[in-house]
Amino acid sequence: MTLTSEPRPVSGRPARTGDASGTTTPVLEVHHLAKSYGEGPTASSVLADIDFTVRPGEFVSIVGPSGCGKTTLLKCLSGLLDPSSGSVVFEGEEIDGPPAKMTVVFQDYSRSLLPWMTVEQNIDLPLRRKFSKEERARFVAEALENVGLAGTGAKYPWQMSGGMQQRAAIARALAYQPDVLLMDEPFAAVDAQTRIDLEDLMLTVQEKYDTTVVFVTHDIDEAIYVASRVIVLSGTPTTVREVLDVDLPRPRDQIETKALPRFNELRAHLFRLIKEAKRA
Repeated sequence: MTLTSEPRPVSGRPARTGDASGTTTPVLEVHHLAKSYGEGPTASSVLADIDFTVRPGEFVSIVGPSGCGKTTLLKCLSGLLDPSSGSVVFEGEEIDGPPAKMTVVFQDYSRSLLPWMTVEQNIDLPLRRKFSKEERARFVAEALENVGLAGTGAKYPWQMSGGMQQRAAIARALAYQPDVLLMDEPFAAVDAQTRIDLEDLMLTVQEKYDTTVVFVTHDIDEAIYVASRVIVLSGTPTTVREVLDVDLPRPRDQIETKALPRFNELRAHLFRLIKEAKRA
């Protein structure tokens, strides 16, 4: 299913003006982050001395060799996993648990949505402690329309396709009005055409909701297409190998953008970095 209409304005969220690259104060800061499992000589180091920042309004992709700890890193960013050393600072405060203004979209949409609740109820559930009943109803309706699911709120997740379920999971995250949205390979479990639609959907709603996105993916083309910057990880124990600026024009287009010589230059460079990291 392709989004065919412009997203509705989001209540209470003014549109961003200017380019995100002009903003110098980070919304997310990662300082010397390390994560190991076990102790002593048998300890296994997954992440080692990771440093990077994310500015407000950015769409940042994270890529790296298979098994390098991308999901572990995302869990540390979200406060779901404590680092062994180092810190994650969100909006000026060090994270010691899941922040109230951050949400996560996981890969497995079938486990993300509660099957005994309607789509509308699933989206409303995390809003109950934060917004009034009237606000919740408005935010749920806006989120469903903005992800192309207007009129489907009364359905149960099991009545929807995989792509529609992932749209519903995205709608739930956006309805919460987060400042930062973390996404862990969110399109890996859907077919190729649905994946393309969801990539374009995320670019559209990210701009509309004025949300900063950190997007973990193993797909090189996808990482470049959606991002303003790509953070390239090394093999384990993992460090940041390079931070790549994606200087491609916006709005992005699946055909025109990917036909640009610069897109192919970035793709080749990124592929080379990951290939070298696998050999290291």
